[in-house]
Amino acid sequence: MAKILINGGPVLQGEVWISGAKNAVLPILFASILGSKTSRIGNVPHLQDVTTSVELMAQMGAMISIDERMRIEIDPTTLNNHEAPYDLVKTMRASILVLGPLLAKHGRATVSLPGGCAIGSRPVNLHIHGLELMGADIQVRNGNIEAIAERLKGARIVMDMVSVTGTENLMMAATLADGITVIENAAQEPEVEDLANYLIAMGAKISGAGSHTITIEGVDELGGAEYSVLPDRIEAGTYLVAGAITGGKVKVTSVRPETMDAILDKLQEAGAKITCGDDWIELDMQGRRPLAVNLTTSPYPAFPTDMQAQFTALNCIAEGTGVITETVFENRFMHVQELQRLGADIQLEGNTAIIRGVEKLTAAPLMATDLRASACLVLAGLVARGETSVDRVYHIDRGYEVIEEKLGQIGAKIRRKQIT
Repeated sequence: MAKILINGGPVLQGEVWISGAKNAVLPILFASILGSKTSRIGNVPHLQDVTTSVELMAQMGAMISIDERMRIEIDPTTLNNHEAPYDLVKTMRASILVLGPLLAKHGRATVSLPGGCAIGSRPVNLHIHGLELMGADIQVRNGNIEAIAERLKGARIVMDMVSVTGTENLMMAATLADGITVIENAAQEPEVEDLANYLIAMGAKISGAGSHTITIEGVDELGGAEYSVLPDRIEAGTYLVAGAITGGKVKVTSVRPETMDAILDKLQEAGAKITCGDDWIELDMQGRRPLAVNLTTSPYPAFPTDMQAQFTALNCIAEGTGVITETVFENRFMHVQELQRLGADIQLEGNTAIIRGVEKLTAAPLMATDLRASACLVLAGLVARGETSVDRVYHIDRGYEVIEEKLGQIGAKIRRKQIT
């Protein structure tokens, strides 16, 4: 076990290199199951969820090697176990993404109902219903999803709600189905498009990824591919907020600014000067206190739910009052009580947080409840007087690669302490 300790006060200045996207690399790793040849995945972040995914595929029989630069080579031809057990999937909801590839490639799958962050219900019925439309026989019993299909058939699937993992699972399954599959009301996130590009590199026939309608023409076989994962827009946004909350000047590199319009717009509303290049973004607060912003989370290209907690922290010390409405997950304000321990003035009304900015926060021991909440608490610690401790940092390790090292590079007084 470990905790992160932050001494608030320093104005952050400098440059941060952004890792590959957590929300892109996990489906890409699982998509390699579909191949008949070895795939090599680059720009892989060193995260706990990646480790869990690799362990899961290795347990199913895939041959996997990782070099010193976290490039992962996957040979799926040795995979001979079609079960994803609870002891591995309980920490990671993205493990549901093995369902579509296993079913499409091997005709069967047993996947334990997944766990992960306690931020609200993310029902698997969208995945199950879509696969059933494609001809799968699926039963949910004893905590497992048990699926069988000789060969999936192309189908028209209208998603009841926008679901990133639902879109990804069905898109992967459809690549080896017999006929054409059309997914309507599909998620438009850049990570969905990145997965589609990887599948196309393997030989899949996919059009429309990044739009509301994705069309997949099934093929008999996919090969392998060499592919580099896109940069993590949420990690980049988190470090830009770190610069903004401290009144600093921070540049993030190895990014795709075009995937971050909604985040950058809100940072500009908060008073930041934003400058972008082809693969970098610079934020300059010019020493000023940020201005409070109002925002509502919604599927891409609107403001991402994965940045809500970070902007909640920003509003805590901003000038004015900001109203944040969460529409994606019903239980994603668990960080509010912890922020109040630092002296934040926040009123919760259902799925809306009304935040009146205060001039200062005061350090306190805090406990992370989920991945993005943990990043929010670290951000608040950057401006709290005294030493803030954040416990349960295994949450943050699921989605941020060496966050204390990266923040330390730009001036934060932050360290990790092992506890017994």
